[in-house]
Amino acid sequence: MVDRDFLRQLTGYSLTTAEIIYRMPDHPGLLQTFIWQDYDVHPRFPKLKGFLEFWSGNIDGALHQIRVAHAGLIKPRDFQFRCGELTLH
Repeated sequence: MVDRDFLRQLTGYSLTTAEIIYRMPDHPGLLQTFIWQDYDVHPRFPKLKGFLEFWSGNIDGALHQIRVAHAGLIKPRDFQFRCGELTLH
């Protein structure tokens, strides 16, 4: 049985992490951090956008700032042979 996340990576998904900074509903002067992580498609990020739309419509904490990072965990490797030895880059 092949892992579902592995199959998603093969079809273009990458591990995406979003740091969501939002205002506390009862104390709008205070900021709180929430970390969201899932596999999503760069650069459109449809899953993250869907989550943020849900947040805006259902959660009282107003969004202040969102930082997004993603990493394709499966990617081609560079191979080189030097003096008959294989090196990975």
